[in-house]
Amino acid sequence: MSISAENWGEVPLAPPDSIFKLTAAYKADPFPEKINLGVGAYRDDNSNPWVLPVVKTATQILLNDPNIDHEYLPITGLPQFTAAAAKLILGADSPAIAENRVVSVQTISGTGANHLGALFLSRYYHFGEEGKKVYLSDPTWVNHFAIFRNVQIEPVTYPYYDAATIGLAFEPFLETLRTAAPRSVFLLHACAHNPTGVDPTREQWGKICDVILEKNHYAFFDCAYQGFASGDLVNDAWAVREFVKRGVPLLVCQSFAKNAGLYGERVGALHIIAPTKEGADRVKSQLSVLQRSEISNPPAHGARLVALILNDPALFEQWKDDIRTMAHRIIEMRKELHKLLTEELKTPGNWDHIVNQIGMFSFTGIKTEASLALTEKAHIYLTTNGRISMAGLNKNNVRYFAENLDKVVRGQL
Repeated sequence: MSISAENWGEVPLAPPDSIFKLTAAYKADPFPEKINLGVGAYRDDNSNPWVLPVVKTATQILLNDPNIDHEYLPITGLPQFTAAAAKLILGADSPAIAENRVVSVQTISGTGANHLGALFLSRYYHFGEEGKKVYLSDPTWVNHFAIFRNVQIEPVTYPYYDAATIGLAFEPFLETLRTAAPRSVFLLHACAHNPTGVDPTREQWGKICDVILEKNHYAFFDCAYQGFASGDLVNDAWAVREFVKRGVPLLVCQSFAKNAGLYGERVGALHIIAPTKEGADRVKSQLSVLQRSEISNPPAHGARLVALILNDPALFEQWKDDIRTMAHRIIEMRKELHKLLTEELKTPGNWDHIVNQIGMFSFTGIKTEASLALTEKAHIYLTTNGRISMAGLNKNNVRYFAENLDKVVRGQL
């Protein structure tokens, strides 16, 4: 008897997503002192999800609004949201906004922004002589590879992380920018690089910008952590604003999952800066067509929450306080972990990178074998490349983590 195609017997079985697999293993582990340092989501000092107070306030306002309905949003999203989101990342005084050269589209969080931006470039960008390629940092958020391949853009990597210094491989990065074919697309993390926590300095950003302008490259900014790098929304947008000011051709993918704690609401935006208003009108027309064919129009609730927070001065100030609460707690955990390793435990090696790196993630510098040992023997769940989510550490578990990290470094675990 023949097997019909509907049985899908030839479809290969895909492996589970590594981060979600790690989280599932953590949840199933009965060990009382287990720690989840894998998932990129903020946790409070008791390891619990934290709903931002400003989000609670905004939610109550929306619940009491008799004019709220569940009708479709426009294809490109809630205008009050997209306009305010553009000002947040580009600056209210941005010349691109003043000249009506910014095209902003609401997306399914940062992932959707990356996809829509990549899809648009795949259709309409005139790539250099190397063809449809995008340069991604080595390492980068692993989903970047799949997103670009899905739209027939082949990802290649540029040097970014220097394992020897546990810092930025700046000169090799610049060399790749110089030797890449003109008009190449480079994906840049706007701040709080995922997964390393290593960002260029402002001086280094300036040199990166110089070469991109010289080679006429295209900057594809991914900004998932505005506010998480320093606790300051303006400071964390510096690189993007500097590139816009200097006339670099670019787009920006923006997410409110982390900095507003709206992980499941999928609130994001794509901003493409065009050279002219006419160019912006053309870009928006095609983005509307692409968006319509994929999601028709974006979800309303999360966008309404963020629009309310961004456009109400009192709520905006409260949000900035909430961001500082999250960012500063992470910074304090960096300091405490560094202190335990260097002063108390005297763990072999230099651990200054723990406090020099910024944002939600930290590259510890430990090898795969050590990472696996921490998970299997100490019930500390982290990715095999040694990346940890600093948000998963708190005053209750940082010592347990430090002691076991010390053991694994000494070969005692």
